[in-house]
Amino acid sequence: MNAQVTQRADEIKQLVCRVLEVEESQVGETDLFTDDLEADSMKLIELLAHLEIEFDVEIDEDEIERLVNLRGVYDVLSAALDA
Repeated sequence: MNAQVTQRADEIKQLVCRVLEVEESQVGETDLFTDDLEADSMKLIELLAHLEIEFDVEIDEDEIERLVNLRGVYDVLSAALDA
């Protein structure tokens, strides 16, 4: 995991929870956004946009398939920051 992602993991989780409109206590690293937290595809697109703005990176839209859980968010963001 990218050092910046590691340092800001709590902040990233807060952003995810804000976008998905769920409590932080409901979200573990492997909880599935669509199955466990009832997020729809529009929420995932919104999450992608927020990550791009917050971290000033461009993330390929195809990466949305990997935004299935918090671990996926960390991985996608790490890859974007390391590019």
